[in-house]
Amino acid sequence: MNIFFEIHQGNLREGPGDSQSTLCALSYLKNLPVESHILDIGCGPGMQTIDLAKNTSGKIIALDNHQPYLDELQRRAVTEKLSNKIAVQNGSMFDLNFAPESFDVIWSEGAIYIIGFEKGLQEWKKFLKRGGYLVASEIAWFREDIPEELQKFWTQAYPAIKTVKEHLQIISNANYRLLAHFPLPESAWWQNYYHSIEKKLPQLESKYYNDPEAMELLNAEKFEMELFRKYSSFYGYEFYVIQK
Repeated sequence: MNIFFEIHQGNLREGPGDSQSTLCALSYLKNLPVESHILDIGCGPGMQTIDLAKNTSGKIIALDNHQPYLDELQRRAVTEKLSNKIAVQNGSMFDLNFAPESFDVIWSEGAIYIIGFEKGLQEWKKFLKRGGYLVASEIAWFREDIPEELQKFWTQAYPAIKTVKEHLQIISNANYRLLAHFPLPESAWWQNYYHSIEKKLPQLESKYYNDPEAMELLNAEKFEMELFRKYSSFYGYEFYVIQK
Protein backbone atom coordinates (compact mmCIF):
# COMPACT_ATOMS: atom_id res chain seq x y z
CA MET A 1 0.00 0.00 0.00
CA ASN A 2 2.91 2.37 0.70
CA ILE A 3 4.18 2.15 -2.88
CA PHE A 4 0.62 2.58 -4.16
CA PHE A 5 0.23 5.86 -2.30
CA GLU A 6 3.69 6.99 -3.42
CA ILE A 7 2.57 6.50 -7.01
CA HIS A 8 -0.62 8.45 -6.43
CA GLN A 9 0.42 11.05 -3.86
CA GLY A 10 0.12 14.61 -5.08
CA ASN A 11 -1.94 13.75 -8.16
CA LEU A 12 -4.71 16.20 -8.96
CA ARG A 13 -7.02 13.20 -9.38
CA GLU A 14 -6.93 9.61 -8.23
CA GLY A 15 -8.63 8.40 -11.38
CA PRO A 16 -9.58 9.59 -14.86
CA GLY A 17 -11.69 12.73 -15.03
CA ASP A 18 -11.73 16.41 -15.95
CA SER A 19 -13.58 19.56 -15.01
CA GLN A 20 -15.41 19.74 -18.34
CA SER A 21 -16.99 16.32 -17.74
CA THR A 22 -17.88 17.19 -14.14
CA LEU A 23 -19.61 20.38 -15.27
CA CYS A 24 -21.33 18.58 -18.15
CA ALA A 25 -22.83 16.07 -15.71
CA LEU A 26 -23.77 18.87 -13.33
CA SER A 27 -25.65 20.68 -16.10
CA TYR A 28 -28.31 17.94 -16.08
CA LEU A 29 -29.21 18.63 -12.44
CA LYS A 30 -32.14 21.03 -12.66
CA ASN A 31 -33.76 23.14 -9.95
CA LEU A 32 -31.36 22.30 -7.16
CA PRO A 33 -32.34 24.01 -3.90
CA VAL A 34 -30.37 27.12 -3.00
CA GLU A 35 -29.26 25.36 0.18
CA SER A 36 -28.65 22.01 -1.48
CA HIS A 37 -26.90 19.20 0.38
CA ILE A 38 -24.33 17.25 -1.63
CA LEU A 39 -22.38 14.12 -0.66
CA ASP A 40 -19.20 13.41 -2.65
CA ILE A 41 -18.37 9.74 -1.98
CA GLY A 42 -14.78 8.61 -2.50
CA CYS A 43 -13.74 12.19 -3.12
CA GLY A 44 -9.97 11.57 -3.17
CA PRO A 45 -8.04 14.86 -3.29
CA GLY A 46 -11.24 16.49 -4.46
CA MET A 47 -10.71 18.18 -7.81
CA GLN A 48 -14.36 17.50 -8.66
CA THR A 49 -15.40 18.62 -5.16
CA ILE A 50 -13.87 22.03 -5.83
CA ASP A 51 -15.69 22.21 -9.18
CA LEU A 52 -18.99 21.35 -7.49
CA ALA A 53 -18.45 23.94 -4.77
CA LYS A 54 -17.71 26.63 -7.35
CA ASN A 55 -20.81 25.83 -9.39
CA THR A 56 -23.47 25.08 -6.77
CA SER A 57 -24.81 27.14 -3.91
CA GLY A 58 -25.14 24.44 -1.27
CA LYS A 59 -22.87 22.61 1.15
CA ILE A 60 -20.78 19.55 0.29
CA ILE A 61 -19.66 16.69 2.51
CA ALA A 62 -16.54 15.17 0.92
CA LEU A 63 -16.08 11.60 2.14
CA ASP A 64 -12.98 9.43 1.82
CA ASN A 65 -11.15 6.93 4.03
CA HIS A 66 -7.61 8.16 3.23
CA GLN A 67 -6.82 11.15 5.41
CA PRO A 68 -3.97 12.57 3.27
CA TYR A 69 -6.48 13.04 0.41
CA LEU A 70 -8.82 14.90 2.74
CA ASP A 71 -5.97 17.06 4.02
CA GLU A 72 -5.08 17.97 0.43
CA LEU A 73 -8.70 18.82 -0.32
CA GLN A 74 -8.89 21.04 2.77
CA ARG A 75 -5.78 22.93 1.61
CA ARG A 76 -7.29 23.44 -1.83
CA ALA A 77 -10.59 24.58 -0.33
CA VAL A 78 -8.79 27.22 1.74
CA THR A 79 -6.78 28.39 -1.28
CA GLU A 80 -9.95 28.64 -3.40
CA LYS A 81 -11.84 30.34 -0.52
CA LEU A 82 -14.38 27.49 -0.48
CA SER A 83 -13.77 26.07 2.98
CA ASN A 84 -17.16 27.38 4.14
CA LYS A 85 -18.86 25.17 1.52
CA ILE A 86 -16.85 21.95 1.90
CA ALA A 87 -16.71 19.72 4.97
CA VAL A 88 -14.35 16.74 4.75
CA GLN A 89 -15.20 13.50 6.52
CA ASN A 90 -13.05 10.42 6.99
CA GLY A 91 -15.38 7.48 6.52
CA SER A 92 -16.25 4.41 4.51
CA MET A 93 -18.78 4.21 1.68
CA PHE A 94 -19.71 0.81 3.13
CA ASP A 95 -20.92 2.39 6.37
CA LEU A 96 -22.59 5.74 5.66
CA ASN A 97 -23.85 7.27 8.87
CA PHE A 98 -26.45 9.71 7.56
CA ALA A 99 -30.17 10.04 8.06
CA PRO A 100 -32.45 8.83 5.26
CA GLU A 101 -33.20 11.44 2.57
CA SER A 102 -30.36 13.73 3.70
CA PHE A 103 -29.03 14.74 0.29
CA ASP A 104 -30.19 16.45 -2.87
CA VAL A 105 -27.16 15.03 -4.73
CA ILE A 106 -24.85 12.07 -4.25
CA TRP A 107 -21.72 12.33 -6.42
CA SER A 108 -19.04 9.69 -6.98
CA GLU A 109 -16.39 10.02 -9.69
CA GLY A 110 -14.38 6.88 -10.34
CA ALA A 111 -15.08 5.40 -6.89
CA ILE A 112 -18.38 3.52 -6.98
CA TYR A 113 -16.52 0.42 -8.24
CA ILE A 114 -15.22 -0.05 -4.67
CA ILE A 115 -18.67 -0.97 -3.37
CA GLY A 116 -19.90 -2.10 -6.79
CA PHE A 117 -22.05 -0.19 -9.26
CA GLU A 118 -25.26 -2.09 -8.57
CA LYS A 119 -24.80 -2.21 -4.80
CA GLY A 120 -23.92 1.49 -4.67
CA LEU A 121 -27.08 2.47 -6.54
CA GLN A 122 -29.19 0.32 -4.25
CA GLU A 123 -27.64 1.24 -0.91
CA TRP A 124 -27.13 4.96 -1.50
CA LYS A 125 -30.65 5.54 -2.76
CA LYS A 126 -32.12 5.79 0.74
CA PHE A 127 -29.90 8.80 1.48
CA LEU A 128 -31.35 10.78 -1.45
CA LYS A 129 -34.34 13.03 -1.09
CA ARG A 130 -37.27 12.35 -3.37
CA GLY A 131 -36.26 13.62 -6.79
CA GLY A 132 -32.61 13.72 -5.70
CA TYR A 133 -29.79 13.02 -8.12
CA LEU A 134 -27.05 10.40 -8.18
CA VAL A 135 -24.07 11.04 -10.45
CA ALA A 136 -21.32 8.45 -10.87
CA SER A 137 -18.61 7.52 -13.34
CA GLU A 138 -17.78 3.85 -13.79
CA ILE A 139 -15.42 1.82 -15.97
CA ALA A 140 -17.28 0.18 -18.84
CA TRP A 141 -16.85 -1.71 -22.09
CA PHE A 142 -17.76 0.47 -25.07
CA ARG A 143 -17.68 -2.45 -27.54
CA GLU A 144 -18.29 -6.18 -27.49
CA ASP A 145 -15.38 -7.35 -29.69
CA ILE A 146 -12.84 -7.11 -26.86
CA PRO A 147 -9.25 -8.17 -27.72
CA GLU A 148 -8.06 -11.16 -25.67
CA GLU A 149 -5.16 -9.26 -24.08
CA LEU A 150 -7.49 -6.54 -22.85
CA GLN A 151 -10.18 -8.96 -21.72
CA LYS A 152 -7.63 -10.92 -19.66
CA PHE A 153 -6.31 -7.79 -17.95
CA TRP A 154 -9.67 -6.39 -16.88
CA THR A 155 -11.10 -9.78 -15.93
CA GLN A 156 -8.27 -9.98 -13.40
CA ALA A 157 -8.15 -6.30 -12.40
CA TYR A 158 -11.91 -5.72 -12.11
CA PRO A 159 -14.05 -8.80 -12.79
CA ALA A 160 -17.24 -6.76 -12.32
CA ILE A 161 -16.60 -4.60 -15.42
CA LYS A 162 -19.73 -4.39 -17.58
CA THR A 163 -20.93 -2.82 -20.80
CA VAL A 164 -22.70 0.53 -20.86
CA LYS A 165 -25.84 -1.34 -21.90
CA GLU A 166 -25.61 -3.54 -18.79
CA HIS A 167 -25.16 -0.47 -16.58
CA LEU A 168 -28.28 1.09 -18.08
CA GLN A 169 -30.22 -2.06 -17.25
CA ILE A 170 -28.95 -1.93 -13.65
CA ILE A 171 -30.12 1.68 -13.42
CA SER A 172 -33.56 0.71 -14.72
CA ASN A 173 -33.81 -2.26 -12.36
CA ALA A 174 -32.98 0.00 -9.40
CA ASN A 175 -35.90 2.28 -10.39
CA TYR A 176 -33.90 5.39 -11.15
CA ARG A 177 -34.73 7.78 -13.96
CA LEU A 178 -31.86 8.05 -16.45
CA LEU A 179 -31.16 11.68 -17.38
CA ALA A 180 -27.91 11.33 -19.31
CA HIS A 181 -24.82 9.23 -19.86
CA PHE A 182 -21.62 9.99 -21.75
CA PRO A 183 -18.00 8.76 -21.89
CA LEU A 184 -15.01 10.58 -20.49
CA PRO A 185 -12.72 11.79 -23.31
CA GLU A 186 -9.33 10.10 -23.68
CA SER A 187 -7.66 13.34 -22.56
CA ALA A 188 -9.32 12.95 -19.15
CA TRP A 189 -7.25 9.80 -18.60
CA TRP A 190 -3.94 11.46 -19.46
CA GLN A 191 -3.96 15.11 -18.41
CA ASN A 192 -4.80 14.75 -14.72
CA TYR A 193 -4.03 11.09 -14.10
CA TYR A 194 -1.73 8.95 -16.24
CA HIS A 195 0.75 11.73 -17.09
CA SER A 196 1.26 12.41 -13.37
CA ILE A 197 1.99 8.74 -12.75
CA GLU A 198 4.28 8.44 -15.79
CA LYS A 199 6.50 11.26 -14.51
CA LYS A 200 7.03 9.48 -11.18
CA LEU A 201 7.85 6.02 -12.51
CA PRO A 202 11.58 6.46 -13.36
CA GLN A 203 12.39 7.79 -9.88
CA LEU A 204 10.33 5.07 -8.18
CA GLU A 205 11.95 2.37 -10.33
CA SER A 206 15.38 3.60 -9.21
CA LYS A 207 14.24 3.61 -5.59
CA TYR A 208 12.65 0.14 -5.59
CA TYR A 209 14.74 -1.78 -8.15
CA ASN A 210 15.67 -4.34 -5.43
CA ASP A 211 12.06 -4.79 -4.24
CA PRO A 212 10.28 -7.39 -6.41
CA GLU A 213 6.80 -6.62 -5.05
CA ALA A 214 7.18 -2.88 -5.62
CA MET A 215 8.57 -3.42 -9.11
CA GLU A 216 5.65 -5.70 -9.93
CA LEU A 217 3.23 -2.91 -9.04
CA LEU A 218 5.21 -0.30 -11.00
CA ASN A 219 5.28 -2.59 -14.05
CA ALA A 220 1.53 -3.14 -13.70
CA GLU A 221 0.98 0.63 -13.80
CA LYS A 222 3.05 0.86 -16.99
CA PHE A 223 1.20 -2.06 -18.56
CA GLU A 224 -2.19 -0.52 -17.76
CA MET A 225 -1.17 2.73 -19.49
CA GLU A 226 0.08 0.87 -22.54
CA LEU A 227 -3.21 -1.01 -22.78
CA PHE A 228 -5.11 2.27 -22.77
CA ARG A 229 -2.87 3.64 -25.52
CA LYS A 230 -3.65 0.59 -27.65
CA TYR A 231 -7.31 -0.03 -26.82
CA SER A 232 -8.96 3.18 -25.61
CA SER A 233 -11.78 2.76 -28.14
CA PHE A 234 -12.87 -0.44 -26.40
CA TYR A 235 -13.32 0.80 -22.83
CA GLY A 236 -13.29 3.83 -20.57
CA TYR A 237 -15.23 5.65 -17.92
CA GLU A 238 -18.91 6.37 -18.53
CA PHE A 239 -20.69 9.12 -16.61
CA TYR A 240 -24.25 8.32 -15.47
CA VAL A 241 -26.65 11.03 -14.31
CA ILE A 242 -29.75 9.53 -12.71
CA GLN A 243 -32.64 10.65 -10.50
CA LYS A 244 -34.52 9.02 -7.65
